[in-house]
Amino acid sequence: MSQTDSRDFYPHEILQDVITKSQAKSNTNLKTLAILSFLGGGYVGFGYLAYLRVVSGIPGDWGGLAALLGAAVFPICLICILIGGGELATGNMMMMALGKLSRCVSFKKLARNWAIVSIGNLAGAVCMAFFLGHYVGLAEGAAAAKTIAIAEAKINMDFGRAFISAIACNWMVCMGIWFYFGAKQTSGRILAMWFPVMIFVLIGLQHFVANMFIIPAGIWAGANVTWGQFFFNMIPVFLGNVTGGAMFVGASYLYAYKHLLKDDFSI
Repeated sequence: MSQTDSRDFYPHEILQDVITKSQAKSNTNLKTLAILSFLGGGYVGFGYLAYLRVVSGIPGDWGGLAALLGAAVFPICLICILIGGGELATGNMMMMALGKLSRCVSFKKLARNWAIVSIGNLAGAVCMAFFLGHYVGLAEGAAAAKTIAIAEAKINMDFGRAFISAIACNWMVCMGIWFYFGAKQTSGRILAMWFPVMIFVLIGLQHFVANMFIIPAGIWAGANVTWGQFFFNMIPVFLGNVTGGAMFVGASYLYAYKHLLKDDFSI
């Protein structure tokens, strides 16, 4: 497509662009990947802190409005990651899987990316939970009851329900990323990614990186949650997020539009 063409991308053009970007991601050096992953986890922490501040400041009788407004501020995290620069494990679950399915990225490079980004996101999110959530107290005090309730709800969901919830979650997150790549202007990209991310927060779905923040924050706030339960929660949520991003977005669009790509890819 011509660089002077002002229209947004069609779905098969988004697919082509994401495959190309997956190749670039697979070759990112360790230092850059680690730094951007830490930042990604930190940005998710900022999004969750904003959510907690909003919902904790609205009376309980207005719970529906509180949830809506809280969800509306959370997408700042994905804006910071995609426009400011950052790596997010859940987005990479779709992008790197798509690179592998199109035979542009090796399994070794996929595993390397997922491992480094997951660890970096964990470090960033837990640091936010401790230093801003606990030490500064932004997830405690007036927000403590909500922090604890969310953390306990996350770990009290059984394996199967957490897995299904995580599939739906990353389906929405990756659609937000997909829409971002479909727009050309910064304003259009922000608007495009906003609503899918807002929806997953509003519904209360299980997100791998968001849980890295809210469950530790809940533990430090006094939730009846152990670190063992936190790490057990990571298993179904990781698997569900992979399924949602890799299959419901990546593989689905590759299968639907591969005949329109410049190269002949196969699943």
